[in-house]
Amino acid sequence: MPAGFPVDVRATDWDDPVATALREAMEAEMRGRYRDRLAELERQAAEPGRRGTITVEPDDVVYVAVAYAAGEPAGHAALRRPPGPPTGDLAGDLAGDLELKRMYVASDQRGTGVSTALLSAVEGAARSLGAPRIVLQTGDRQPDAVRLYERAGYTRIPIFPPYELLRFSICMEKVL
Repeated sequence: MPAGFPVDVRATDWDDPVATALREAMEAEMRGRYRDRLAELERQAAEPGRRGTITVEPDDVVYVAVAYAAGEPAGHAALRRPPGPPTGDLAGDLAGDLELKRMYVASDQRGTGVSTALLSAVEGAARSLGAPRIVLQTGDRQPDAVRLYERAGYTRIPIFPPYELLRFSICMEKVL
């Protein structure tokens, strides 16, 4: 699909079947991209008190968006309240913030404006919810995502919980 094709971003529920299918597609892609690191991730996710390393608890989710291009599902993004109380050097730093989770654009839709439309919708929702900033975590094998976020005004920050044990994490913020 050519760039600039109209993108329709719709708020939906976490358990919406289209949103679920897009998250499953993202999981499959990430499993392939980080295949050699999966054992480490799964071990860390199973550690007591490590809520949120890989999974997103639906009760923490405050906004879910699905993007459609030409009427077809093209992308997904969600906002959640960061899990747990913050600990360590960043204790208290995440208070009131929202975390961007499960940002995904179908491979055949990349470069068409879907990611920009999703980010715009997510940022608008975060502002309407009164969040002072959005934080996110991505990985070192997602350079296109990092470039997207940097172009949209996100800057790197120290790795925040629960990602501190994931050495390949890249954490970013955008002050709203």
